[in-house]
Amino acid sequence: MILYSVPHSLYCAKTRILLRAKGIAWQEHSPAEDRAGFSAASPFGNLPALRHGDFTLSDSEAIAEYLEEAFPEPPMLPQSLPLRARMRERGRFHDTRLEPAVRLLFPLVARPDAATATRAQEAVSVRLVHLARLLAWPLPFGLGDCGYAPTFLWIDLLAEDLGLSITWPDAVRTWRAELAAIPAVAEELRAYQPQAMAWMDEKRALRISENSAAGGLNP
Repeated sequence: MILYSVPHSLYCAKTRILLRAKGIAWQEHSPAEDRAGFSAASPFGNLPALRHGDFTLSDSEAIAEYLEEAFPEPPMLPQSLPLRARMRERGRFHDTRLEPAVRLLFPLVARPDAATATRAQEAVSVRLVHLARLLAWPLPFGLGDCGYAPTFLWIDLLAEDLGLSITWPDAVRTWRAELAAIPAVAEELRAYQPQAMAWMDEKRALRISENSAAGGLNP
């Protein structure tokens, strides 16, 4: 099992949480260091990408569904059809609603823009309120939950750096703490947080460099 990933990708972290939860051993390859292997696994350059024997696949959701079927124990989808649908709904909400709102903040670390930051802050807060509604259906930890802990970490790091005030509903705060206590999540966060912080430091350095250059041109 080979996972093609980059250190700061939250979707790669999402996939590793699932691998850890299922007890699947894997090797991690950098796309930059294994270009041929990565191109074969992900012809359009999407991360993460997976190689399992001769089979290759990209896109975190497709990989998650594949791993669930290829390695059914422990199960990461509930048994009943309605609850399986709820778990998939929760996963889709992360990938299509919450994460895209958070993604608006990433470019602002290197190049701040107050208006964009305000809009993104509002969008993230609204999505967290919507997530609280989804959590009204209690579910065991599963396939649709794996992306949330890395995304919550990014919300904290970005909000602190950009001086944002994010609204965290109580239900989301409680669920976040429950997620963090799950061994697969805790183990991944311990390894992932330094990578996320290194990315932040790199972008802050770019911001400082650009500000210094602008100051030099306009004393």
